[in-house]
Amino acid sequence: MPFPSVTQKGGPAGVGRGKSYFDGPQRTRKIKKDAIRGITRRGGVKFISGTIYDDIREVLVARLKLIIYDCIQYAEYRKAKTITVQDVLFTVRRFGQPLYGFDPGTNTESSPTKKR
Repeated sequence: MPFPSVTQKGGPAGVGRGKSYFDGPQRTRKIKKDAIRGITRRGGVKFISGTIYDDIREVLVARLKLIIYDCIQYAEYRKAKTITVQDVLFTVRRFGQPLYGFDPGTNTESSPTKKR
């Protein structure tokens, strides 16, 4: 009878690796105050009331759920298990809010420079 292979830590190989079939859904993490502050600063907000964070969390979670569910539809149509950047771009464009900076024509490694 062959023995199971041993990892660096001394346990059998494969234990604790990957997602188990019997595990339930993963715990959802809270959107932290610092992350909300960074997003709003980038949008041009200078001061934030302390009572607004819970409302912003609810809006962000609702928006992300819409985007992720739609991305899943694109991935399932492709018979893929991975959501790609293109799936997200198609989804956001479908919602009428395209993301700028992801146009294939603008993603060149070197920009043309003028010679003097």
